[in-house]
Amino acid sequence: MNTSAKTPDLILHNGRFTTLNRANPTASAIAIKDGKFTAVGDNADVMSLAGTATKVIDLKGRSVLPGLIDNHTHVVRGGLNFNMELRWDGVRSLADAMNMLKRQVAITPPPQWVRVVGGFTEHQFVEKRLPTIEELNAVAPETPVFILHLYDRALLNAAALRVVGYTKDTPEPPGGQIMRDGDGNPTGLLLAKPNASILYATLAKGPKLPFDYQLNSTRHFIADGGGVLRLCEWLRRAWPRPRARLVGQRAGVRRAFVLGRARLRLLGGLT
Repeated sequence: MNTSAKTPDLILHNGRFTTLNRANPTASAIAIKDGKFTAVGDNADVMSLAGTATKVIDLKGRSVLPGLIDNHTHVVRGGLNFNMELRWDGVRSLADAMNMLKRQVAITPPPQWVRVVGGFTEHQFVEKRLPTIEELNAVAPETPVFILHLYDRALLNAAALRVVGYTKDTPEPPGGQIMRDGDGNPTGLLLAKPNASILYATLAKGPKLPFDYQLNSTRHFIADGGGVLRLCEWLRRAWPRPRARLVGQRAGVRRAFVLGRARLRLLGGLT
């Protein structure tokens, strides 16, 4: 058993754990102290560490998985567009989110959009709802606003509808649904039925950043926690011989990594 001397806060026992340790690939119990594993082993050994304040949970033979946080990342899209996006991650109220949106609208020059591309859900807001199209129009009467909620829908204000050209005469797309009012005019709500094609096709209609701005955006994405070490292996697998193929936007992503703090690790992965 691997252990430390601390009395654990929590013990999970009578379970199934995959350790990824080739010498001891499985375990039936674990101990945790201050959010860290302090023991991994069999039931008898780990249970012997329990103190009077230790919380003990009998898993009754069930398997245990760790919580997965940021288990994947959209490298190219995230990097190239980071500087153009407003983030609502962790914002506690819709009122605060709308104030952030209003401030962003005030400093966004035409023809750029204000974009909130995922990273939030209405359930994080105390109001437990998404903004209405009317609320978006009120804070952004002239600036296009695109809000992507998970992979199920997007909200566009009237200015964004004008820019993308969705009108009463726009046919229903094969990969989604344009919601309409009683007269057949698009309301600004796009639904991912049967899939999310309409959401990303609409987002792709927005203006792109020039190459140097894409480079700057990608560097900010990495500095903000875009997952440099994870991306090195991803890039190595995606582009094992990148020199002839990396052009345009992908070249911008690679160049940003090479110039950044991951220089040695990345260059080793790309060679």
